[in-house]
Amino acid sequence: MLIKRRPSWALSESEVTPESVYLNRRKFMAGTMASAAALTMPALLRAEEGGIPGDALQYKAMPAFSTDEKKAPYPAITSYNNFYEFGTDKGDPARYADAMSVDPWSVSVEGECAKTGAYALEDLLKPHQYQERIYRLRCVEAWSMVIPWVGVPLAEVLASLEPTSKAKYVYFETLHDPDQMRGQRSMFSVIDWPYREGLRMDEAMNELSFLAIGLYGKTLPNQNGAPIRLVVPWKYGFKSIKSIVRIRFMEERPKTSWEMIAPEEYGFYANVNPEVDHPRWSQKRERRLPSGLLSPNWIETVKFNGYGEQVAHLYKGLDLSRYY
Repeated sequence: MLIKRRPSWALSESEVTPESVYLNRRKFMAGTMASAAALTMPALLRAEEGGIPGDALQYKAMPAFSTDEKKAPYPAITSYNNFYEFGTDKGDPARYADAMSVDPWSVSVEGECAKTGAYALEDLLKPHQYQERIYRLRCVEAWSMVIPWVGVPLAEVLASLEPTSKAKYVYFETLHDPDQMRGQRSMFSVIDWPYREGLRMDEAMNELSFLAIGLYGKTLPNQNGAPIRLVVPWKYGFKSIKSIVRIRFMEERPKTSWEMIAPEEYGFYANVNPEVDHPRWSQKRERRLPSGLLSPNWIETVKFNGYGEQVAHLYKGLDLSRYY
């Protein structure tokens, strides 16, 4: 008799973050700012409840920045995650991320810009209209998903902070709070906390770079990087840093966490590239989730994760096998 197995991304109901975690998220995300925008933007959409927890967001769909590929189901996106602050198992973030408080939340802006300071999240976002963008996410571990994010273009937020001519790079930092993030207090952790990431300024200002605050039209679950995370769809997923608390404009290139841990495996650029294998596995194919033991759903990986038309010019003349 054939035994039916749960998909590799599936968790039992008891392991999924409780709905109560999502319901205390700042009301500004679904409240006065979105209501005011709705009066002037008839194209704005409001997410239906649909059984998905979290505050509904008002946003404008952006077909020009979206793929029509089949989206991963909400349970797959929210239960199969890399977020080492909560553990190294794919199910650990969904099990333990409810320990992290995301309300209130502030982001420190530092370095080569005119408007430094500590910003409440709502103040950082309120000048900007929310958009939905459906992006492909390709993990360096050779699995992928299609995810409908809600957020704002990174370029708009950075421009509002008025970077100076010395700003050549943008550095990001994740919350460091071992009391809330059990993975940060593990004696077996290989990461020097906090988690660090960075982009070249032209990468950060590219039209595809995105700050996500929602998923499937609702506020972002903790395990997916609440309340604000980076999404850089042409790069491997570890570049899309979660739960951001610091943005720093820098003249010199910052060191990033995985580059510090294993520079021969994880470079600063981390562009999706099937022509350059990871030292321990091929990058020519990826397992598109959801998938299972009997339906692994392997597909061919495309350079720049299929976004070459928008980003290939950023790397003209750069040896991507050396600057990986």
